[in-house]
Amino acid sequence: MVDIDKDLLSIQQARSMAVAARDAQRLWARANQEQVDRVCAAMAAAAFGASERLGRMAAEETGYGVPEHKKLKNEFASKMVWESIKDIKTVGIVNQDPATKVYEIAWPMGVVAALTPSTNPTSTVMNKILISVKARNGIVVAPHPSAVNSCVETANLMARAAVEAGAPKGLINCISQVSLQGVDELMKHKYIGVILATGGSDMVRAAHSAGKPAYGVGPGNVPAYVDRSADLEKAARYIVASKAFDYSVICATEQAVVADKPIAARLKQLVEAEGAYFINAAQAEALRNTLFFPNGAINPQTVGKSPQYLAAMAGIQVPESARILVVRLDKVGPEEPLSREKLTTVLGWYEADGWEPCCEICLELIHFGGRGHSLIIHATDEKVIMEFALDKPVFRMGVNTMGTLGMIGLTTKLRPSLTLGSGGFGGAITGDNVTVEHLFNLKRMAYETSSPPESAMRPGSVPAGKVFGPSPQEIAAAVQAAVKEILHA
Repeated sequence: MVDIDKDLLSIQQARSMAVAARDAQRLWARANQEQVDRVCAAMAAAAFGASERLGRMAAEETGYGVPEHKKLKNEFASKMVWESIKDIKTVGIVNQDPATKVYEIAWPMGVVAALTPSTNPTSTVMNKILISVKARNGIVVAPHPSAVNSCVETANLMARAAVEAGAPKGLINCISQVSLQGVDELMKHKYIGVILATGGSDMVRAAHSAGKPAYGVGPGNVPAYVDRSADLEKAARYIVASKAFDYSVICATEQAVVADKPIAARLKQLVEAEGAYFINAAQAEALRNTLFFPNGAINPQTVGKSPQYLAAMAGIQVPESARILVVRLDKVGPEEPLSREKLTTVLGWYEADGWEPCCEICLELIHFGGRGHSLIIHATDEKVIMEFALDKPVFRMGVNTMGTLGMIGLTTKLRPSLTLGSGGFGGAITGDNVTVEHLFNLKRMAYETSSPPESAMRPGSVPAGKVFGPSPQEIAAAVQAAVKEILHA
């Protein structure tokens, strides 16, 4: 028996799925709005019903996060995402303006290549399938290698529900033989209309260089500024709960507290009461060496882990009651690894006197690793809130809310999504929470509303003696010269 190279299997599977999705999408593009909505509702219900099982499966397969929290994310990515898009028209004329006589007609992009992360695998698959199919696209999911089984199970579950509700077979696909070569083949395949990439910086760069339209969303290094005007009890409760949620694998999770000096000591007491454990300098050094490699890359073995697990890896002792670990910092940049994005239960802590110097620290953190992503502010002083809103190079700013749940749209009125754009500042094409409107184009039909200028209707004239371009004689001479050159060659 001849062993077939895994890369070749992955490439062939990517090609086959892209073709299958294209063939099914050509049929699906002719579906009416009622058919589209019936299929999407069936998929959302099936995914919601399996939220607990798939959340547990994702946690067991990847080793990241908390099963109960993944269940909540799955419920959000199925039920809440569907409720946020179910009334959006995606078939035929979706907008019309009688005054301007302009009609907007929805037009699907074709087949979506959906790259998904290991940190939020099943919930991201649910989210991307729903918004893709609602926009009348086909989809091929390319999961992270460490989350293949849970992603395949999620996609297959939704695909079965879709076919039973009337969708063509082959519309929804998920690669099970994953390799870099296979994912590259998928992204560059001629039938892929758009790439929707959620994951690390390398993945996003690859998506943007594939020669296709791409929505790539990168890392967030989210600061949480706590002003002297804040409700400190609420801020402490939210910050600890948000950082501990699913062991901090959502990119909008707070990565550092920036505390206004007059309230810093009280805030410390309050977060400690919520389960934050402040580590000392020696413990912090051990944690630096555990969380990050010398080149600044995060150690994947530390992602989405409990404080106790991290402590055991680092050879330090922390209480069993600790929900998160907090480390005091005074620098931002490569010389301080813990000022980077930490997709685990470790939170930086900075202090400065006044919102202006606190603002500067927030800017440093954003520029170091979270350009364009998100920022959280806890304050009641509207002047300070507006100063932050106007000044920060981020496209989501949560006010008195949890970063984790607020920025994805669970506890705010932001569009529900697990794909959070970082805009031009962050190297992405959009700063939006990516949803169904990003996955279809608009054709515009416009009736004449004013007559053309009379000058446009009159024939033009060439000034006497003026010839534009070579004359017929010059063209004939050039042809004759070329023929002679060929004959004598």
